[in-house]
Amino acid sequence: MTPNVEMLQNALCKSFCADVRIVERKGGVLLVDTPFHFPDGDAYSIYLEPLAAGGFRVTDSGHTMMHLSYENDISKFKEGARGRVYEQILAEMDLKEDDGEFYLESAADDLGKNVFRFGQALTKLHDLTFLNRARVESTFYEDLWESMTHIVSPEKVIRDYVYRYMPNAEDYPIDYRIEGKTEPLFVFGIPNRDKARLATIVLEHLLRADAQFKSLLIFANQEEMPRADLARLSNVGGEMVSSLDAQDDMKRKLLKMAA
Repeated sequence: MTPNVEMLQNALCKSFCADVRIVERKGGVLLVDTPFHFPDGDAYSIYLEPLAAGGFRVTDSGHTMMHLSYENDISKFKEGARGRVYEQILAEMDLKEDDGEFYLESAADDLGKNVFRFGQALTKLHDLTFLNRARVESTFYEDLWESMTHIVSPEKVIRDYVYRYMPNAEDYPIDYRIEGKTEPLFVFGIPNRDKARLATIVLEHLLRADAQFKSLLIFANQEEMPRADLARLSNVGGEMVSSLDAQDDMKRKLLKMAA
Protein backbone atom coordinates (compact mmCIF):
# COMPACT_ATOMS: atom_id res chain seq x y z
CA MET A 1 0.00 0.00 0.00
CA THR A 2 1.45 3.35 -1.08
CA PRO A 3 1.19 5.98 1.66
CA ASN A 4 -0.69 9.16 0.88
CA VAL A 5 2.11 11.68 1.38
CA GLU A 6 -0.15 14.71 1.25
CA MET A 7 -2.48 13.25 3.87
CA LEU A 8 0.47 12.40 6.13
CA GLN A 9 1.87 15.89 5.74
CA ASN A 10 -1.45 17.49 6.61
CA ALA A 11 -1.81 15.22 9.65
CA LEU A 12 1.69 16.10 10.88
CA CYS A 13 1.15 19.82 10.32
CA LYS A 14 -2.16 19.67 12.18
CA SER A 15 -0.56 17.82 15.08
CA PHE A 16 2.38 20.22 15.33
CA CYS A 17 0.16 23.28 15.09
CA ALA A 18 -2.12 21.95 17.83
CA ASP A 19 0.85 22.01 20.23
CA VAL A 20 1.88 25.58 19.42
CA ARG A 21 -0.01 28.75 20.27
CA ILE A 22 0.86 32.40 20.74
CA VAL A 23 -0.30 34.40 23.74
CA GLU A 24 -0.02 38.19 23.74
CA ARG A 25 1.49 39.71 26.87
CA LYS A 26 1.79 43.29 28.09
CA GLY A 27 3.92 45.60 25.98
CA GLY A 28 3.24 43.69 22.80
CA VAL A 29 5.51 40.80 23.76
CA LEU A 30 4.29 37.49 22.39
CA LEU A 31 4.68 34.25 24.37
CA VAL A 32 5.06 31.13 22.23
CA ASP A 33 3.58 28.10 23.96
CA THR A 34 5.39 25.01 22.59
CA PRO A 35 5.76 21.31 23.49
CA PHE A 36 9.27 22.01 24.85
CA HIS A 37 9.55 21.36 28.60
CA PHE A 38 12.25 20.94 31.21
CA PRO A 39 12.37 17.51 32.92
CA ASP A 40 10.54 18.95 35.94
CA GLY A 41 7.57 19.84 33.72
CA ASP A 42 8.15 23.60 33.45
CA ALA A 43 7.64 24.88 29.92
CA TYR A 44 10.40 26.68 28.06
CA SER A 45 9.96 30.44 28.05
CA ILE A 46 10.04 31.53 24.40
CA TYR A 47 9.02 35.07 23.46
CA LEU A 48 8.77 37.02 20.23
CA GLU A 49 9.72 40.69 20.16
CA PRO A 50 9.03 42.61 16.92
CA LEU A 51 12.14 44.29 15.49
CA ALA A 52 12.01 47.81 14.12
CA ALA A 53 13.69 46.70 10.90
CA GLY A 54 11.25 43.81 10.46
CA GLY A 55 11.22 40.27 11.68
CA PHE A 56 11.40 39.12 15.28
CA ARG A 57 13.78 38.57 18.14
CA VAL A 58 13.20 35.07 19.55
CA THR A 59 14.26 35.18 23.20
CA ASP A 60 13.98 33.35 26.50
CA SER A 61 14.30 36.64 28.46
CA GLY A 62 16.85 34.99 30.74
CA HIS A 63 14.46 32.33 32.06
CA THR A 64 16.52 29.32 30.95
CA MET A 65 19.61 30.29 32.94
CA MET A 66 17.44 31.23 35.90
CA HIS A 67 15.74 27.83 35.80
CA LEU A 68 19.04 25.97 35.52
CA SER A 69 20.55 27.95 38.38
CA TYR A 70 18.07 26.43 40.84
CA GLU A 71 20.04 23.16 40.94
CA ASN A 72 23.30 23.94 39.15
CA ASP A 73 26.32 26.19 39.41
CA ILE A 74 25.83 27.90 36.07
CA SER A 75 29.21 29.66 36.33
CA LYS A 76 30.72 26.26 35.45
CA PHE A 77 28.90 26.26 32.10
CA LYS A 78 31.54 28.52 30.62
CA GLU A 79 34.61 26.81 32.08
CA GLY A 80 36.85 24.03 30.79
CA ALA A 81 35.45 21.21 28.64
CA ARG A 82 31.90 22.22 29.53
CA GLY A 83 32.60 25.76 28.35
CA ARG A 84 33.83 24.49 25.00
CA VAL A 85 30.62 22.49 24.54
CA TYR A 86 28.63 25.57 25.55
CA GLU A 87 30.33 27.74 22.93
CA GLN A 88 29.90 25.01 20.32
CA ILE A 89 26.15 24.89 20.95
CA LEU A 90 25.82 28.65 20.53
CA ALA A 91 27.80 28.56 17.29
CA GLU A 92 25.99 25.54 15.80
CA MET A 93 22.54 26.86 16.63
CA ASP A 94 23.39 30.49 15.69
CA LEU A 95 22.36 31.52 19.19
CA LYS A 96 23.51 34.63 21.02
CA GLU A 97 23.77 35.25 24.77
CA ASP A 98 23.65 38.53 26.61
CA ASP A 99 23.83 38.62 30.41
CA GLY A 100 22.06 35.27 30.75
CA GLU A 101 19.50 35.88 27.99
CA PHE A 102 19.56 33.60 24.95
CA TYR A 103 18.16 34.93 21.69
CA LEU A 104 18.28 34.85 17.92
CA GLU A 105 16.82 37.09 15.23
CA SER A 106 14.50 35.78 12.56
CA ALA A 107 12.74 36.98 9.44
CA ALA A 108 8.97 36.59 9.67
CA ASP A 109 8.97 33.94 6.92
CA ASP A 110 11.50 31.81 8.83
CA LEU A 111 9.84 32.16 12.21
CA GLY A 112 8.47 28.62 12.39
CA LYS A 113 11.75 26.84 11.80
CA ASN A 114 13.66 29.32 13.97
CA VAL A 115 11.33 28.92 16.96
CA PHE A 116 11.84 25.16 16.64
CA ARG A 117 15.63 25.64 16.35
CA PHE A 118 15.56 27.89 19.41
CA GLY A 119 13.79 25.17 21.40
CA GLN A 120 16.37 22.63 20.24
CA ALA A 121 19.15 24.97 21.36
CA LEU A 122 17.66 25.39 24.82
CA THR A 123 17.40 21.60 25.10
CA LYS A 124 21.09 21.22 24.22
CA LEU A 125 21.99 23.87 26.80
CA HIS A 126 19.94 22.07 29.43
CA ASP A 127 21.80 18.86 28.61
CA LEU A 128 24.94 20.54 29.93
CA THR A 129 23.48 19.95 33.39
CA PHE A 130 23.72 16.20 32.77
CA LEU A 131 27.36 16.74 31.88
CA ASN A 132 27.64 18.59 35.17
CA ARG A 133 25.96 15.85 37.19
CA ALA A 134 27.61 12.91 35.46
CA ARG A 135 31.02 14.54 35.72
CA VAL A 136 32.38 12.83 32.63
CA GLU A 137 36.03 12.11 33.19
CA SER A 138 37.61 15.07 31.37
CA THR A 139 35.34 17.58 33.07
CA PHE A 140 35.53 15.90 36.46
CA TYR A 141 39.30 16.20 36.68
CA GLU A 142 39.26 19.80 35.49
CA ASP A 143 36.71 20.63 38.18
CA LEU A 144 38.67 18.66 40.80
CA TRP A 145 41.89 20.48 39.98
CA GLU A 146 40.17 23.85 40.14
CA SER A 147 38.52 23.02 43.48
CA MET A 148 41.74 21.75 45.06
CA THR A 149 43.92 24.61 43.89
CA HIS A 150 41.48 27.12 45.34
CA ILE A 151 42.27 25.53 48.69
CA VAL A 152 45.91 24.44 48.29
CA SER A 153 48.58 26.29 46.33
CA PRO A 154 49.14 24.63 42.89
CA GLU A 155 52.88 24.63 43.62
CA LYS A 156 52.24 22.03 46.33
CA VAL A 157 50.36 19.66 44.00
CA ILE A 158 51.98 17.12 41.68
CA ARG A 159 49.78 15.49 39.07
CA ASP A 160 50.14 11.82 38.07
CA TYR A 161 52.63 11.20 40.84
CA VAL A 162 54.59 7.92 40.77
CA TYR A 163 55.70 6.41 44.07
CA ARG A 164 58.95 4.83 42.90
CA TYR A 165 59.58 2.59 45.91
CA MET A 166 57.39 -0.27 44.73
CA PRO A 167 57.62 -2.69 41.77
CA ASN A 168 56.26 -1.49 38.42
CA ALA A 169 55.47 1.90 39.97
CA GLU A 170 54.72 3.50 36.59
CA ASP A 171 51.71 1.20 36.27
CA TYR A 172 50.13 2.65 39.42
CA PRO A 173 50.11 6.46 39.13
CA ILE A 174 48.51 8.56 41.86
CA ASP A 175 46.24 11.36 40.63
CA TYR A 176 47.73 14.03 42.90
CA ARG A 177 50.45 14.24 45.52
CA ILE A 178 50.14 17.15 47.93
CA GLU A 179 52.78 18.14 50.45
CA GLY A 180 51.42 17.10 53.83
CA LYS A 181 51.93 18.21 57.42
CA THR A 182 53.51 14.92 58.51
CA GLU A 183 53.17 12.62 55.51
CA PRO A 184 52.43 13.20 51.83
CA LEU A 185 48.76 13.33 50.91
CA PHE A 186 47.71 11.21 47.95
CA VAL A 187 44.45 12.36 46.35
CA PHE A 188 42.41 10.12 44.07
CA GLY A 189 39.55 11.43 41.94
CA ILE A 190 36.76 8.85 41.59
CA PRO A 191 34.43 9.74 38.68
CA ASN A 192 33.12 6.22 38.14
CA ARG A 193 33.22 2.56 39.20
CA ASP A 194 36.22 1.70 37.03
CA LYS A 195 38.30 4.40 38.68
CA ALA A 196 37.17 3.21 42.12
CA ARG A 197 38.53 -0.23 41.29
CA LEU A 198 41.78 1.18 39.92
CA ALA A 199 42.26 3.39 42.99
CA THR A 200 41.72 0.33 45.20
CA ILE A 201 44.48 -1.52 43.35
CA VAL A 202 46.89 1.41 43.58
CA LEU A 203 46.24 1.82 47.30
CA GLU A 204 46.73 -1.90 47.91
CA HIS A 205 50.13 -1.75 46.19
CA LEU A 206 51.11 1.30 48.23
CA LEU A 207 50.20 -0.47 51.46
CA ARG A 208 52.16 -3.59 50.49
CA ALA A 209 55.17 -1.35 49.82
CA ASP A 210 54.83 0.11 53.35
CA ALA A 211 54.45 3.59 51.89
CA GLN A 212 53.87 6.28 54.51
CA PHE A 213 51.06 8.51 53.34
CA LYS A 214 47.55 9.77 53.94
CA SER A 215 44.87 9.49 51.28
CA LEU A 216 41.81 11.45 50.25
CA LEU A 217 39.21 10.02 47.87
CA ILE A 218 37.00 12.54 46.09
CA PHE A 219 33.98 11.19 44.25
CA ALA A 220 31.88 12.58 41.43
CA ASN A 221 28.91 11.03 43.23
CA GLN A 222 29.56 8.56 46.02
CA GLU A 223 25.88 7.57 46.18
CA GLU A 224 26.06 6.11 42.66
CA MET A 225 29.01 3.88 43.51
CA PRO A 226 28.21 0.14 43.75
CA ARG A 227 28.26 -0.96 47.38
CA ALA A 228 30.83 -3.74 46.85
CA ASP A 229 33.29 -1.42 45.08
CA LEU A 230 32.84 1.24 47.75
CA ALA A 231 33.44 -1.30 50.51
CA ARG A 232 36.70 -2.53 48.94
CA LEU A 233 37.88 1.05 48.45
CA SER A 234 36.95 1.94 52.04
CA ASN A 235 39.12 -0.91 53.33
CA VAL A 236 42.30 0.58 51.87
CA GLY A 237 41.49 4.29 51.52
CA GLY A 238 41.45 7.10 54.02
CA GLU A 239 39.22 10.17 54.11
CA MET A 240 36.44 10.54 51.56
CA VAL A 241 34.52 13.45 50.02
CA SER A 242 31.14 12.43 48.62
CA SER A 243 31.14 14.78 45.60
CA LEU A 244 32.74 17.90 44.19
CA ASP A 245 29.70 19.81 45.40
CA ALA A 246 30.75 19.09 49.01
CA GLN A 247 33.16 22.02 48.93
CA ASP A 248 33.17 22.71 52.68
CA ASP A 249 33.99 19.08 53.47
CA MET A 250 36.75 19.03 50.87
CA LYS A 251 38.26 22.23 52.23
CA ARG A 252 38.17 20.99 55.83
CA LYS A 253 39.83 17.67 55.00
CA LEU A 254 42.45 19.14 52.69
CA LEU A 255 43.46 21.81 55.18
CA LYS A 256 43.65 19.21 57.95
CA MET A 257 46.20 17.12 56.06
CA ALA A 258 47.96 19.46 53.61
CA ALA A 259 50.99 21.48 54.68
